[in-house]
Amino acid sequence: MASLIQIRDLLALQGRMEAKQLSLSLHTPQPMIDAMLERLEAMGKAVRIQEEPDGCLSGSCKHCPEGKACLREWWALRE
Repeated sequence: MASLIQIRDLLALQGRMEAKQLSLSLHTPQPMIDAMLERLEAMGKAVRIQEEPDGCLSGSCKHCPEGKACLREWWALRE
């Protein structure tokens, strides 16, 4: 099982990562990684970076029936 320190170290090495990438890299279930990332965020150590729908190549993400399901969310250490 991963620790908060391992998540912090991996984010420091990679710059930013998705929760799914962290889960695979640390061989830890994603719900556990999600909870740990939220804890790091509450402690002021990590920040959530959400993709803007303006980055969509077709420009139709704002009206997509999937809503924001295709938008990626990254995590990084707070500077």
